[in-house]
Amino acid sequence: MFGYLSALPSDPILGLLAKYRNDENPNKIDLGVGVYKDESGITPILDCVKAAENFRFTNEETKVYIGPTGSPLFNDEMTKLIFAEHKVISEHRVRTVSTPGGTGALRVAAEFLSSCKPGATIWVSDPTWANHTGLFTAAGLTVKTYPYYDYENKSLKFAEMMAALANVGKDDIVLLHACCHNPSGMDLNQQQWQQVVALAVENKFTPFIDMAYQGFGDGLDEDAYGVRLMAENVEEMVLASSCSKNFGLYRERIGACSIIGKDVASADIANSVLLSVVRGIYSMPPAHGAAIVETILSSDELRQQWFAELTVMRNRINGNRKLLVDNLISQGVSRDFGFINTQKGMFSFLGISPEQVQQLQDDYSIYMVDSSRMSIAGISDDNVEYLAQSIAKIL
Repeated sequence: MFGYLSALPSDPILGLLAKYRNDENPNKIDLGVGVYKDESGITPILDCVKAAENFRFTNEETKVYIGPTGSPLFNDEMTKLIFAEHKVISEHRVRTVSTPGGTGALRVAAEFLSSCKPGATIWVSDPTWANHTGLFTAAGLTVKTYPYYDYENKSLKFAEMMAALANVGKDDIVLLHACCHNPSGMDLNQQQWQQVVALAVENKFTPFIDMAYQGFGDGLDEDAYGVRLMAENVEEMVLASSCSKNFGLYRERIGACSIIGKDVASADIANSVLLSVVRGIYSMPPAHGAAIVETILSSDELRQQWFAELTVMRNRINGNRKLLVDNLISQGVSRDFGFINTQKGMFSFLGISPEQVQQLQDDYSIYMVDSSRMSIAGISDDNVEYLAQSIAKIL
């Protein structure tokens, strides 16, 4: 049976990671892997997470299954974190289930949407997270793209985006990034969100929002602006969220999938289909990550501690953007890299060619993917001067 198979290419980011690990250059810099790193290059466990884990270790009484929906407390706390005191909660129109990470949430949502309309078309931004297309295609959806990032001008193609979405049909799905767009870092502002929401209402396409970085852009509430505005105005929508980044729970694989129906009855029907999808993929989600998050969010003390630690992470990423731009200027680089300061979240395109990316790797042991997408968290006070010098040389 296996003889029918042909080898598939390996993930380019995983390949970069292996090369980085084997590189003996003491000045090497990893700007490829999309995880938060502190100034020392470590992805730390948050103090609030350690406290929640200690609480769980002391108080957990069973390892019995938690059911397809996951923990009800986690689902409630995540719903409130995402929507705050929103009418979809008071109207009982939202249903949330816990999933194995944000990727699990995306796949569950995609399978759910495929159940609604087999082979439905989903529109994703150009570019979008590399795994979106594979996830959606595997679920049976037809993937198309709408214009988004202007590589030449380092800006948003908003007029082109709106023109494309104006032709999207009512049975189509439109994927939107809530904040910290991956991979471009280029987000919609509030006025642009208002126009997109108005178009969704007019054309009646189904909004599907991916929120993997809540709190990493401008703040927890600010980053949820588009999500809450959309939910305020449309009858139905789907949301995938992740706790990997803002809680630092990467390997615990905990996320959530939320469905909003036009009324209680339709939300209940949608939830029954959603749970059937869950049952067919992984039956029931793991419990540990959800227990950590619900312990933090349901404790005033731990919640405030999390707010403070999340603020440190956000400020470090935003500070790194300015740090790099300032150092490029100090190295005499004439090209304008100011766009990096205007973007949000973990990533930005440096805007150099694949050949120059390879030169940075070969000559200076600086690792990023071919598109020049770099992980901003990999920059530090200790390496930024070397990074800026290296970029100046290859330019």
